[in-house]
Amino acid sequence: MKILKQSVGIDVSKDELAVSLGRLTEELNSEIYSYKTFKNTLKGFEELISWTQKLVVPEVAVYYVVEATGVYHEALVYYLADNGQLITILTPNKTANYQKTLEIKTVTDKTSSQVIAMFGLERKLQIWQKPKEIYRDIRFLTRERGQLVEEKTAIKNQLHAEQSQAFPSKKSIDRMQARIKLLDNQQEEIMKEIRESVSLDKSATESIKIICTIPGIGLLTAATILAETNGFDLITNKRQLASYAGLDIKEKQSGTSVNGKPKISKKGNKYLRKAMHLPALTAIRHNEKYKAIFARLVQKHGIKMKAAVAVQRRLLEMAYIIYKTNTPYDKDYLKTQIDNKKVA
Repeated sequence: MKILKQSVGIDVSKDELAVSLGRLTEELNSEIYSYKTFKNTLKGFEELISWTQKLVVPEVAVYYVVEATGVYHEALVYYLADNGQLITILTPNKTANYQKTLEIKTVTDKTSSQVIAMFGLERKLQIWQKPKEIYRDIRFLTRERGQLVEEKTAIKNQLHAEQSQAFPSKKSIDRMQARIKLLDNQQEEIMKEIRESVSLDKSATESIKIICTIPGIGLLTAATILAETNGFDLITNKRQLASYAGLDIKEKQSGTSVNGKPKISKKGNKYLRKAMHLPALTAIRHNEKYKAIFARLVQKHGIKMKAAVAVQRRLLEMAYIIYKTNTPYDKDYLKTQIDNKKVA
């Protein structure tokens, strides 16, 4: 039996890798022929490669196909890349859409890995490349800053609770205030490092500058967007981007009936979602276009948070369009397009 293509479908969770091996034969038959789980650790990665190499045909290329699940897949793909493996990373909506074409009624880690492996056999694959060093560095810094912000918020809540007591402890208050000051200083240090990193890369500087023309988006948000998407490396359309960020809408359905309220999936990159929160609020308050969008959506369904998320998604999609077209934000873009059509 001649093998034309081999794939390793990997469904990643926080602690475990569910792995299926698939192959495409010269008769164009796709089949899954082995399955195993591994720990999502360095030792598990080593065992995964060793197990795979024992079962595949060495003369035919092997593609490791991984779904981008938050951040839990990152250590794995870097390890595979460092060991010379061919890697494809799928956004969640790609695997979800492909799965609909298969007759799979029960969704488990095993069946998910089988779907990913089959996708690797039947579709054209885009080989993943390591992120540019600038994006990797910025991503580390922006995530560290995010942790400091969360820590500061927790301490401020503790401080407020302590100050509200009948007999507050002055020493405890002093310590908490000192920690808040320390965290403020560390955040300033990180922002300085981000600016310095960006300034050393002309391409990143220009990309961030043009994304910052969008209402509500500043240096930190623009840098986070590029770092978390590796310059939109995996993204080919706005729908994929929304799915990657976990800002896409999911509905629970049974037959023709909807059994649950539509909700954002929150399955994607949480850092990207967090980065869009404050810019969306700023845009809603100070930009007439996004203020109108927010008001219209609230009037439609009465849920302010849902409307705010819609603005987050629109801002993120606008960043993608501006980056791809290298064209600054134009508040009159839609009006210009309509006028041009009328002239034509």
